[in-house]
Amino acid sequence: MISTEARRELAILVWSGTDHRESEESLAELSMLADTAGLEVISALRQEVKRPSPSTRIGSGKVEELAEEVRDRCADVVIFDDPLTPAQRRNLEKTLDTKVIDRSQLILDIFALRAATRAGKLQVELAQLEYLLPRLTRQWTHLSRIRGGVGTRGPGETQLESDRREVGRKISKLKERLADIDRTRRLNRREREAVPYPTISLVGYTNAGKSSLMNRLTGARMYVADQLFATLESTVRALDLPRGARVMLVDTVGFISKLPHELVEAFKGTLEQVVESDLILHVVDSADPELVARIEVVESILEELGAASIETVLVHNKSDLENSASAPREGVSTSARTGAGCDALLAAIEERLGARAEEIHLELSHEDGRVRAWLHEHGHVISDCEDRDCRRIVARLKPRAAGRLKQMIAQASNNGTSPRIIASAPPPADAEEELT
Repeated sequence: MISTEARRELAILVWSGTDHRESEESLAELSMLADTAGLEVISALRQEVKRPSPSTRIGSGKVEELAEEVRDRCADVVIFDDPLTPAQRRNLEKTLDTKVIDRSQLILDIFALRAATRAGKLQVELAQLEYLLPRLTRQWTHLSRIRGGVGTRGPGETQLESDRREVGRKISKLKERLADIDRTRRLNRREREAVPYPTISLVGYTNAGKSSLMNRLTGARMYVADQLFATLESTVRALDLPRGARVMLVDTVGFISKLPHELVEAFKGTLEQVVESDLILHVVDSADPELVARIEVVESILEELGAASIETVLVHNKSDLENSASAPREGVSTSARTGAGCDALLAAIEERLGARAEEIHLELSHEDGRVRAWLHEHGHVISDCEDRDCRRIVARLKPRAAGRLKQMIAQASNNGTSPRIIASAPPPADAEEELT
């Protein structure tokens, strides 16, 4: 029998840092990344270094040990948990006689593997090229373009210079194409803003269960899997809250420690929805032993995106697991698998959104069912009663919805119809402080 199954590349992991206690968790996550990329991890090496070697990052003795391990195990690739300089990578590949990559390159490869949409593929290609550009080496210098004749003597243009110019050209073209896509996104976003539904973004460390939670809350059928970066594209679904208000729930790409800066920059167009959200649901894996560190990673990336000031609800997901943490002191405990805690989460969303709502007292004619229906759909109607001359409605609306209502009323007044606001009370200044 001849097996036609493709052989998985064999990988050796290498950790080098200042605190040996961190190595176990870092290597475990790196192993998951390697598995996601289709590699088979066969061994892992650790070395605690105070000052990384400028030529190989790890010490010469560890390099010899690594080379022996590569030969004995027939490894196809060596993956370093920390970034490698071009010189370090070149020296290691020469000594080990095998492919050497670092964590950032592995993550970029996973994104390239998972990207499905045109925008996602362009973003990943841009990130890969920006990562590659400073790492081009002089391995083709012997291919200098030498031409004879007066004025052309000398080495001419090296292959390295040609490669750099070609990569720079591709980067410029990709940025132009992504700019066109971003313009389309902004137009679509303006259309959504014309229908003033509050926007809530799901963010969190990769594999925290964001997509599973979105499926549970909205009935969507998004792809979910117990693996890193199962979701790369932003997805928007409508969510109806218990009191009847509707919001837009956005699922985003998961974050991870040591996320390549090139990826953050390339995906900023996609992550703009997080920055413009009315509320952020920070989903964490309550069974993760590195919970606090994961929260800090996500918060630092949100700060880099400019979304640190947006109000956030901490959602402790996977509460049904045996090793999950006890009831959280802050946030809401949920289980996307069983649905436990989802009602409490919806109530928390309503409370946070309602804290910033504007209370509006409105008079409209009995025949004006359009504005009345709009209020019931986009806000929380406190009272709706009929008088002899008109209908009186008191409703609480988000600032964006209140602005849209005032536009509708101004347009109706120009047409000679009757709706008018008789009172408008903004939320108290300390409403959010009380909730916090």
